Amino acid sequence: MKKAFSCYLDLVRFLAALLVVMDHFVAYRIVSPAQAQWLPQWGREAVVTFFVLSGFVIAHAAQSRQQSLAQYAAARAARLYSVALPALVLAFGAAYLVQAHLAVPMHDAYQVQKWFVYLPFHALYLGELWRFSETPVWLGAYWSLGYEAWYYAFFGVLYFLRGRTRLVALALILLVMGYKLWLLLPVWYSGVLLWRWYGRWPITAGLARAGMLLAPVLLFFYLHWQGEMVLRALAEAYWPWPAWPLGSADRVLGDYLIGLLVLLNFYCALHARLSTPEWLVQVGRVLAFYTFPLYLAHSLVMSSWLALRPSAQGGGEEVLVIAAIVLATWLFGQLSRPLRTALERSLLALWQGLCEAGGGVRGWLGK
Repeated sequence: MKKAFSCYLDLVRFLAALLVVMDHFVAYRIVSPAQAQWLPQWGREAVVTFFVLSGFVIAHAAQSRQQSLAQYAAARAARLYSVALPALVLAFGAAYLVQAHLAVPMHDAYQVQKWFVYLPFHALYLGELWRFSETPVWLGAYWSLGYEAWYYAFFGVLYFLRGRTRLVALALILLVMGYKLWLLLPVWYSGVLLWRWYGRWPITAGLARAGMLLAPVLLFFYLHWQGEMVLRALAEAYWPWPAWPLGSADRVLGDYLIGLLVLLNFYCALHARLSTPEWLVQVGRVLAFYTFPLYLAHSLVMSSWLALRPSAQGGGEEVLVIAAIVLATWLFGQLSRPLRTALERSLLALWQGLCEAGGGVRGWLGK
């Protein structure tokens, strides 16, 4: 992958996280109504961008690094859990303390009371399977991980396994995933297809740069004219199984359209002959590193802030909240770096030990 395009993806990734944060500033009512009208509420569109980008990057990494299935699984698990596990533990721990010692009423109190059930439930990314619709306490942005983690598993099986083993494993993963994840799988997998096919139909640099600009312009008009609401209503009206609610997949038609616009932008960026100064490449890498910590830390900060200070709703403390989000993001990032390395090494060592134990058993049985 060319350095300039990689930098572009890093910047897009961080911008998408900022859009989620701004959307939640409005949704959590951290800002006043007057301020809210100036903030873009494009959080869902940002998540769709994450999905397409994730599929592209995962396909690139699997091919360029020549990983085995074990290396791929360890790398993906370490990447997710290095941020998700501290966020889960901190969210449940802080919510427990607030509920137990400050007597603050909580919407998700049932999760805190049965933390021994819900903590492992969310650690296994089960919150969006089939008819489940559960997000961890104080981690509203966590829902998308319930999609992405299973898409990682789907791709790993599809890419690394062969023959009947692959077919059986894919069938089992799809069976576990459920209909909501099936509906959005094409959005994520479109990024994989982009990686595989982007060189088949080259375009001129001038046309590519025009296409890069066209995609956000079309997105702006789609949102300005409330196309998302129209497509969301259509999806709910024509969904044939009302007993199986769409839940977090109720914007599936709009997600397909946004996914196509993101694909257009990325495809054109790949052929636009981008040129990026080295300092911006370095900035992009730093911002990309803190994107995932920001994505989870901000909702934890907002939720805990409002639990302790309900008067913050409606504005007045947004600067303090922003400062707390920046600090929490930095702390999560600093913690995730060594934790990711340790998790990846531990998972690979565990797999190696299991393989050696299995070989020993087979050898003993052979005797």
